[in-house]
Amino acid sequence: MTCRNATLRQLPALAALALLCLAGAPALAACTSPPAPEVDWQRCYFSDRDLKQVDLQRGNLRDVSYFNGDLSRSNLTEVDARGGKFIGTDLRGAKFDKARLSSADLTDSNLTGASFRHADLRRSHLFRAKLRDADFTGARLDGADFLQADLSGATWTDGKTKCADGSIGQCTPTAQ
Repeated sequence: MTCRNATLRQLPALAALALLCLAGAPALAACTSPPAPEVDWQRCYFSDRDLKQVDLQRGNLRDVSYFNGDLSRSNLTEVDARGGKFIGTDLRGAKFDKARLSSADLTDSNLTGASFRHADLRRSHLFRAKLRDADFTGARLDGADFLQADLSGATWTDGKTKCADGSIGQCTPTAQ
């Protein structure tokens, strides 16, 4: 048997192995993809990007880094943004309903009027975030850190409790 014959006999096995490897490989995020529902921006980095009023619902934003940009009034319903960083971002009026934001970092972001209905914010960081009039109805907040966050007027997880003006770092219910 010559080397050439052995190599030719091995080609079908090598081709099958290559197909198996490619089929099992995860698709890579396309960080240059335009904003759209179900976009895959996993592990992408954005800085100072203006994306007002975009629809990213059901998008994959796991471990995304989005610094000092504008996502105000955007639809982020059901996004998977676990471990994402939205630092210093304008998120006023954004809709995060049913979003997965566990371990996300929203430090210094403006989330005034944002909706987090039934969102998972466990272990998230909301340091110095502006959360005035935000809606946390049904949200999971176990281990979330609201250090110096402004929760004035926010609706709490029970959907009934309103945070009093001056609620900094925790929701102080308004007097009935």
